[in-house]
Amino acid sequence: MSLLLFPDGEYFAIGAINYAYRPAITSDTTNRIIIVVYVEDCITEAVLDTGAPYPIIAPKVAKQAGLDKVEPLERKTMLVRGMRLEGSIIRLNMTLPADEGEDLTVDATAFIPDVEEYWGDFPSFIGQIGFLERIRYAVDPATDTFYFGLLG
Repeated sequence: MSLLLFPDGEYFAIGAINYAYRPAITSDTTNRIIIVVYVEDCITEAVLDTGAPYPIIAPKVAKQAGLDKVEPLERKTMLVRGMRLEGSIIRLNMTLPADEGEDLTVDATAFIPDVEEYWGDFPSFIGQIGFLERIRYAVDPATDTFYFGLLG
């Protein structure tokens, strides 16, 4: 694995991580890109989902990271995987731990569903708004590598 460069020699990515390409849960029939991420100091797996409006933190992970005690920026109802879920929009740090290069911590805006039993065994999701829009990224399916870097 090596990090990507622009034509002028500047780095496109500061880090890279290998991802798994498999169903997110046992009942899923579609493979997903799944990466390791730290939600605050809590390590978890998350599905990379460019269609998700925010990172969505599984309630169990949010509780482990102490995010259930954070004052929300706003309350919201979101349609997630066919379910209307009430929850909180909060700010938090999410870190992509590099297998090569440097880790990248993002000041993210995320949604946390209120009720854990509705969420079930779904993993967390990394969405476009509030996370991916704040970084530069590329996916290499030939090597199952997710590259990430700073914008600007």
